[in-house]
Amino acid sequence: MAEPEVVDVVVIGLGVGGEEVAGRLAEAGLSVVGIERNLVGGECPYWGCIPSKMMIRAANALAEARRVDGLAGSAQVQPDWAPVAKRIREEATDTWDDTVAADRFTGKGGRLVRGSGRLDGPRRVRVGDQVFQARHGIVLNTGTRPSVPPIDGLADTPYWTNHQAIEVEQLPESLLVLGGGAIGLELAQVFARFGVRVTVVEALDRVLAIEEPEASEVAAAALRADGVEIHTGVRAERVEHDGSRFTLHGNGGAAFTAERLLVVTGRRAHLEELGLDTVGVDAAQRYLTVDDRLRVSDGIWAVGDVTGEGAFTHIAMYQAGIVIADVLAHAREAEAGPDASGTASVVGGAMGAASSLGASGSSGSAGSVPRADYRALPRVTFTDPEVGAVGLTERQARERGINVQVGFTKLGSSTRGWIHRVGDDGFIKLIADADQGVLIGATSVGPAGGEVLSALVVAVHAAVPLSQLRHMIYAYPTFHRAIEDALHDLS
Repeated sequence: MAEPEVVDVVVIGLGVGGEEVAGRLAEAGLSVVGIERNLVGGECPYWGCIPSKMMIRAANALAEARRVDGLAGSAQVQPDWAPVAKRIREEATDTWDDTVAADRFTGKGGRLVRGSGRLDGPRRVRVGDQVFQARHGIVLNTGTRPSVPPIDGLADTPYWTNHQAIEVEQLPESLLVLGGGAIGLELAQVFARFGVRVTVVEALDRVLAIEEPEASEVAAAALRADGVEIHTGVRAERVEHDGSRFTLHGNGGAAFTAERLLVVTGRRAHLEELGLDTVGVDAAQRYLTVDDRLRVSDGIWAVGDVTGEGAFTHIAMYQAGIVIADVLAHAREAEAGPDASGTASVVGGAMGAASSLGASGSSGSAGSVPRADYRALPRVTFTDPEVGAVGLTERQARERGINVQVGFTKLGSSTRGWIHRVGDDGFIKLIADADQGVLIGATSVGPAGGEVLSALVVAVHAAVPLSQLRHMIYAYPTFHRAIEDALHDLS
């Protein structure tokens, strides 16, 4: 067997986080091999955040046009999916070709290897017949894939995941959506606004079950207003496909039919494929267990969905910054050691990058590696209205035994909501620790719910005292001014 090729760092999986780590380390002067079996950039630019938000932008434009009546005269709307599909194909995904992303990475000095990477012992990675030995470490960014439930008959049908829903050129006449989480609701609303008859089936007792109950109610009402049927508390038991239509059978004799079936019941990491046993790591975990510097074990880091901290691009990028700083710090220590003969030249640029990344971290002294802190992790469901949330929900806070205060205000009762008039459904909900006098969670639902959330993220992240929040000046008339009303309710 050929001797392994020695490099500084191997990154398995070039999703957004892996690409960022690999590219930045290569720019810093390390020899970096990036391994990707699908598309460089991962899920987000090709089937996730970017194309789905293009779809949502188009669908929201239709909804706004329909709101002209009663505000500014009248308007007639004729939906056309063709320009949406064209924009996704040509502007977002290059027809699902990653040449631009691959060239971006190699242009930074990285080396791209196509294939499935697998750990093959300490600091060793195998890709087909190639074997790489990493001087400084390995970064895992293998992401997640759709988790398809073992429903009788489903595997033998041409069901959709989010990939087929994003790639669709011709809309179906009707669509069944199995799963009432963020992805399911976003896509359901888009298709409904383009004239598709949509039915959502959710096993739990409400949609958006991870969010506040009030958010679930507003989201469900908004989708129903767009013509979406929503059935909660229905567990799928059997799926049939007769060549042209799907029939989904649920508990209690429930049955639903549609031309297409979209399955969006979550995602899971496939750790069993990574060879974790060769480095003494348990592959039976649902996600990789990491410390606050994203270390799985000595010489192995992980970023992105595979860490289980949330399937969000912003989490992957946040974690990438920490890993970059930690790997560069490790490289600096190795070069400064008694035997640096086997270490790549890590010169001023790399060391400066490590220091600047450390200094900008959430904790630690200047120049130290930042530590991961998820207390103020933001998330947004891009339905209309948007559902933004940060930190703990009321239920989570009470389950932790926190002395909880709750502040709540409806967006429509604010001046901006009253002005907005049509499509102003939403609210601000604040969760405070009464003993500490700070916010520990918040939800912002409304036409700009995700944007209003930013102020609440800062408040939670920085533990801004409630007394200071109450004495801030909130611009009038804005949606975010409703935060002040919720604070008054809190007191």
